[in-house]
Amino acid sequence: MADYLVIVESPAKAKTIEKYLGKKYKVKASMGHVRDLPKSQMGIDFEHNYDPKYITIRGKGPVLKELKQAAKKAKKVYLAADPDREGEAIAWHLAHSLDLDQTDDLRVVFNEITKDAVKESFKSPRKIDMDLVDAQQARRVLDRLVGYNISPILWKKVKKGLSAGRVQSVALRLIIDREREIKAFKPEEYWTIDGNFKKGRKAFQAAFYGYDGKKQKLSTVEDVQQVMARLKGKDYEVINVTKKERLRNPAAPFTTSSLQQEAARKLNFRTRKTMMLAQQLYEGITLGRQGTVGLITYMRTDSTRISDTATQEAHQYIVDQYGSEFARTKKRTDKNQKGAQDAHEAIRPTSVMRSPQEMKEYLSRDQLRLYKLIWERFIASQMTPAVLDTMRVDLNNNGVIFRANGSKIKFAGFMKVYVESSDDNKEEKENILPELEKGDKVKSESLEQRQHFTQPPPRYTEARLVKTLEEIGVGRPSTYAPTLDTIQRRNYVSLNNKRFEPTELGEIVNELIEEYFPEILNVEFTANMESELDEIEHGKMDWIQVIDEFYKGFEPNVKRADEEMEKIEIKDEPAGIDCDLCGAPMVIKMGKYGKFLACSRFPDCRNTKPIVKEIGVTCPKCGKGHVIERKSKKKRIFYGCDRYPECDYVSWDKPVERPCPKCGKHALVEKKLKKGIQIQCTSCDYKEETQK
Repeated sequence: MADYLVIVESPAKAKTIEKYLGKKYKVKASMGHVRDLPKSQMGIDFEHNYDPKYITIRGKGPVLKELKQAAKKAKKVYLAADPDREGEAIAWHLAHSLDLDQTDDLRVVFNEITKDAVKESFKSPRKIDMDLVDAQQARRVLDRLVGYNISPILWKKVKKGLSAGRVQSVALRLIIDREREIKAFKPEEYWTIDGNFKKGRKAFQAAFYGYDGKKQKLSTVEDVQQVMARLKGKDYEVINVTKKERLRNPAAPFTTSSLQQEAARKLNFRTRKTMMLAQQLYEGITLGRQGTVGLITYMRTDSTRISDTATQEAHQYIVDQYGSEFARTKKRTDKNQKGAQDAHEAIRPTSVMRSPQEMKEYLSRDQLRLYKLIWERFIASQMTPAVLDTMRVDLNNNGVIFRANGSKIKFAGFMKVYVESSDDNKEEKENILPELEKGDKVKSESLEQRQHFTQPPPRYTEARLVKTLEEIGVGRPSTYAPTLDTIQRRNYVSLNNKRFEPTELGEIVNELIEEYFPEILNVEFTANMESELDEIEHGKMDWIQVIDEFYKGFEPNVKRADEEMEKIEIKDEPAGIDCDLCGAPMVIKMGKYGKFLACSRFPDCRNTKPIVKEIGVTCPKCGKGHVIERKSKKKRIFYGCDRYPECDYVSWDKPVERPCPKCGKHALVEKKLKKGIQIQCTSCDYKEETQK
């Protein structure tokens, strides 16, 4: 029997650590939390300083029994849950459930699951940090007070199954406020004039800038006509050439938030998927004879700090692989986001020597893509800035100024490895202008006049919403993914074309919370609560006092809402068709997963149907049915025959109502590309021009 028992949260983590520690250690998993507040009641003793009433989580009895038996036989028990508030709370609950001496040094923490890091951590175990535990308890109690007070009111006044929470309510409000901005937006007309110019045989582009050196906005077609009337001929003179050298610095290593954003932009990953894959990379991957190794450091962090050891290893790798001119000579110092706890390092590879190419055979496709992103971002962060030569040229024709901007990479620096994406997908590209000097003459080949209209602010993507929540100080690294998941599961928002749109239900709930619980939606109030939780973690505030101050202001609003909030009836919309079972009119109802068709005679008739959207295309397989738009379990749109299961035609791409003109047999589909939509044949190589 092993001398020491080590308890972690997951079997994968247990398997990895046990290989590092040797035969004297037995590592078991608690499978996450073992105690929590009861689901059936508030679980808080208001008369005794908001004391939480913890119970063993349903189904955890056998796990606890096994851990108790193992703990009795061990000389000492170590608690090695994750190095954050949640992990500290898990350790505290385990110590309580297993009757361990909490004054003993039984807590072990490590930021990365590698042999050296794990062995080193066992040399200096510590006591359970009650400040961290209290911060977690405060958040749990706070969320319980909000959720278990507001949710029953929403159930009673609106419909069952609704919920409210501090962070999710702010996220919902942001989405709804953006929708209001979009609806209130009034587009403004503006014009551009883009010109194609030549110096000798070398062509380049320039755009209208203004008159006599002053910038001029083109608001109407009359403004454009005025410019065109003033131009004389096709000859232009170069009146100004500005050349500069510009440095572009690499992005900082990943935090949880920036990883979620970049994985969404570059890999099209949802936040939940990103965190699931990151957890797998952190807990350990089996690398053949090397055994199981954690490939990245802890993935819940808001810090961009990097250890000296990792910095030195990266420096040597860059020198060896790319040359000394690419390696940073001074350690970078990045400012953390406001309110960052800085408890851990940034997310980085546990060893830069494990390149993505070498890890390819051990990782799944998505694991490899995320690991490559983390590895490249970290390597690039330790490299020198890129040097760009920029050139700005002003062309004059009778006082009308056209301006051309060009740039070319003089020294790639970090860009040799990785370039950060942006929300609008505008990555820096070279635009090389011909060598031009003041006084040179150039000719215009063509001038293109274009009418435009200003666009409303874009709806939130998952990445943009996470970024906004982080910027305003609401939520923490561990809360973003579950928050976005919750507002979708409650059907408060829908994700269409990767952008959030509020549902009717979401707008109703937001309106009620806005009226009766304004402090919950107050960004400053919620951000301040996050700061106070951080203060509790650092031992600077008492958690009971923080909860008491909140509840004294919150309780009167709960009573007022319960008494004054009017019952809202969400009326069923007529569907315009009759029930095929009893002949009564069908109605559109709002369910847990969105809208569906149901018989108006419910519960006497329980006939229900999904709402299908016909696209006006005959099924290309059977020729009898119609193609309808469907949604997969992951809410991805696909197309299928309405005669299913008689006809099993399905397609991810939208079919077109005409056969291929080349082969004449197979159907055409709309293929979504980055540049637009292209009509393609499903069999031969026929393609049509891409439409924007």
